[in-house]
This record gives sequence, C-alpha cells and structure tokens, in this order.
Amino acid sequence: MRTTLLFATVIVSLGACAVAPAEHEAEIHADHAHVHGDNCGHVKVWHVDHWDYLHDGHLHFVHDGHVDEHVLEVTDANPDGEAPMDAALHADHMHGENDSHLMVRHGDHMDYIHDGRLHYVHGDHVDDHGPVTIEENS
Repeated sequence: MRTTLLFATVIVSLGACAVAPAEHEAEIHADHAHVHGDNCGHVKVWHVDHWDYLHDGHLHFVHDGHVDEHVLEVTDANPDGEAPMDAALHADHMHGENDSHLMVRHGDHMDYIHDGRLHYVHGDHVDDHGPVTIEENS
C-alpha cells in the first residue's frame, strides 16, 4: 500500500501522466499547454455537476493544477441506441465532413451538438442521443 501511494504521489507531482492516479476516476490529459478559463474561446459543456471545456472533440476538466479528459457517459437521458430522428428535421443538411457543428465524445463514439441535442450519424440517418447544455466562452 505504501508503494502504491508513493507512486501515485510521484505521478501527480510530475503532472505528465497518461493514466490517472488511484484516487482519480478520469484520465489526466498530459502536457496540455492551452490554459482553459473565461474567454479562452472554447465552448463549455455541462457534465454531471461541473463545466468541461470542449477542445477538439475532447472534454477537458481543469482542477488541482492539471486537466482531466472526460467523456459524456451513456445514460437514460443520453442513450446511445437507435433513436432515428424525423428526416424532415435534417432536410436542410446532413452532418458530416463539412459540418460546422461541434463534436463531442459520447460513450465510445462521437456525436454532433445541434440545437442543444446530441446527434449521431448512423448509416443513412441521424439518431438523437438526448440533450446537452453548452455555454459559449468567447
């Protein structure tokens, strides 16, 4: 036990680990040079009980001198199953390569954020994976 605690302490003090210490539940984002905060330019996403910064599809949670890598969990509110949307709602565009909507990791896949909803392109349709709360951070 003593060795494990010492090892976890060394990892945290180095601040460049790819895995989380024993008391951490999230992966630490190593060598993150960008400083997230008010007016950093990244959208904030409400995640469980705190705000994460959405940076290139990744959720970053800043605390205790480092950045955790978070993922939106699959829940009853944000399921990952088949939930095809009405095609008329996407008559003006289909999410894809030239889409300007933000993307975020949701479970084991990436969803688009569109009008406060998670949209997952699946085959020839879009599944609705539930609501998401975002806040612009210019």
